[in-house]
Amino acid sequence: MTPPTADRVDRPVIGEWVDGIDIPVINERAVRASAGILFLLGFSAWLFGVITGDLQYMRGFGILFAFEMFLRLFIGTRFTPTLLIGTLITRPQRPEWVDASPKQFAWGLGFTMALLGCLSLGWLGLPAVIAQTICAGCLLLLFAESAFGICVGCELARRFGRTKPQLCAGDTCTYTPPARGERHSVE
Repeated sequence: MTPPTADRVDRPVIGEWVDGIDIPVINERAVRASAGILFLLGFSAWLFGVITGDLQYMRGFGILFAFEMFLRLFIGTRFTPTLLIGTLITRPQRPEWVDASPKQFAWGLGFTMALLGCLSLGWLGLPAVIAQTICAGCLLLLFAESAFGICVGCELARRFGRTKPQLCAGDTCTYTPPARGERHSVE
């Protein structure tokens, strides 16, 4: 895949073209900030639902989350509200460019979980505990991304995907940590 030229207009892609990188990439720092924002909103709605039994806020968050993931997957990453806010928050920091394709898989996983949660709360009329469990799983993935920089969907895409990502967060594509008990060294 080659970067678009000035005379050619491509449909929106997941990620952006950066000089010197020949694949679409995403700023990992902005994605982590976005995950933190979504986690904060989702955890508040989930906790309110668990404590009071009122699932209205959880439904609202589920719709917001599904809409956010839909925009990222089908419209493009330039138009997603929390990713725009995350980009503004992390603007003073050096971007950490990562391959966009594993993020696409991760966001597809998030979109699927959001749809399952919304369906279980709405049309399917399943017990609230099922939707709360799905939401808790999604929140766990958001927390891992925002707090530790661990993208579970990206790891799944990296291990089981046909093509291996070229750029991973924290250089996990090529980095081999020292054996247990050995010290890190700079070479």
